[in-house]
Amino acid sequence: MAWWNLVVAQPIVALGVVVVTYGLWLTVHRLWLSPIAHFPGPKLAALTMWYEYYYDSYLKGQYTFRIAEMHKEYGPIVRISPYELHINDPEYYEVLYSRDKPRNKSLHLTGMFGAPASAFGSVDHRRHRIRRQPMNPFFSQQRIRGLEPMLRGMVDKLCTGMRNWKERHTPLHIYHAFNAYTTDVVVEYSMGESFHYLDDPDFTPQWSKTIEAIVEAGIQFKQFRWVLGLFELLPRWLVVSINPHIGPVIEQKRESLRLAKAIIGGQNSAGSLMDEKTSVPKGTLFHALLDSKLPEEEKTPDRLSQEVFTVISAGGETTAKNLSTLTFHLLNNPDKLQRLREELIRLDPDGTASLVEYENMPYLTSVFLEGLRITNAVATRLQRSCPDQVMTYKDWIIPPGTPVGMTSLLMHHNEDIFPDSQSFIPERWVDPEQRKHLEKYLVAFSKGSRQCIGMPLARAEILLAVATIFRQFDMELYETTVDDVRIVRDMFNGLPRAGSHGVRVMIKDWNKP
Repeated sequence: MAWWNLVVAQPIVALGVVVVTYGLWLTVHRLWLSPIAHFPGPKLAALTMWYEYYYDSYLKGQYTFRIAEMHKEYGPIVRISPYELHINDPEYYEVLYSRDKPRNKSLHLTGMFGAPASAFGSVDHRRHRIRRQPMNPFFSQQRIRGLEPMLRGMVDKLCTGMRNWKERHTPLHIYHAFNAYTTDVVVEYSMGESFHYLDDPDFTPQWSKTIEAIVEAGIQFKQFRWVLGLFELLPRWLVVSINPHIGPVIEQKRESLRLAKAIIGGQNSAGSLMDEKTSVPKGTLFHALLDSKLPEEEKTPDRLSQEVFTVISAGGETTAKNLSTLTFHLLNNPDKLQRLREELIRLDPDGTASLVEYENMPYLTSVFLEGLRITNAVATRLQRSCPDQVMTYKDWIIPPGTPVGMTSLLMHHNEDIFPDSQSFIPERWVDPEQRKHLEKYLVAFSKGSRQCIGMPLARAEILLAVATIFRQFDMELYETTVDDVRIVRDMFNGLPRAGSHGVRVMIKDWNKP
């Protein structure tokens, strides 16, 4: 049998030699031969992606905070992975996130959510420009201001639900209420159909759990994108059995695809009538894309459904998080809440101010801006690369195609720009000259050509909700502290401590508008 053992052993030994040789070559290349080998940073981070995986997946969203420690040790530019650099210098933000120069995204970021055909998921800057252009008018400030009647109707439904909740004499998880509001708004506007989450007396808490599940899955599988593709192929019952909270995502994707097919089918039938189940109101994001000059290959049902899915997923959660955090800080600072109410009563005694008038109220808009700064709804770094030219940072030459990230969480808590940054201080924005200076460093929606397209909609939703709710309702916090809103985990979205129950309030009284 000796000959047989030799036959078996030889391939194993050969495989071992290949593995060891490849490992040695990879080590030498990444630590000494890589185009970014000379940048400072931990050698282990430069050697393997498992370093990031450990901090983000095992330690649950800690890599951003590890990167902050790297900057303290190595300086304003560090190498944080075999392929990626990170810069912590507020003055460089508008260079990296340029409006005029080509900037590609990183697949390491866009691959998290399984929507590669969307504008958000577009790595190449040219493809992104093609996909983004027909969406810009749909989310313009002028177009959003025209939505004011619909937005006010949604705010009224939210207030009705909160008044009904008061009769329960139990704490309200305010994020559920706000997430129902913001999701119903963005779905109604984008798809022409509402999910009617505000019609649920409980504000559909399952949807909030679904959003958490999406983010958790994205972090876990960021380096294993093939797993997300596998999930797409599995039957719904199996996916739900693996993760029960994912069910609503599957239903939402199917509904987006159904509507896309219905609208395309309706246009192709040259005016033929569609049955009631597939008819869709005009004016949706689907229609905006189909009526645009997009190439025909960009108008397939699957691509359109991915586009709408990313708009809905991003547009609801981030704005709800902002409103929840604002609620905590206003209730936790009665003097600031009182100042807000006094301004609303002084400038809008009859409660009939328009959205444009709200946009010009000094303290209300200061509350809005400070809420954006301290919430950090998207806390993770957003990598960009210059595809065919070098970028320079001080004396450093960054090779073409190298992903470089900056992080809003570090920008917004830079003590030189925002002193006492962990505190909620709307007053820092009241002076017009000071506001103009600080807005340069407010990057909640990022900046440049890939700035978040939903900024005008989010601003309108927040201003209308804050101006209405804090004028009509008296609330107090229920077993909620600053640790329930302070970001200590970066799971793409900024999250508080594990085990937090979020912002809970008791609705004490309400006043008729």
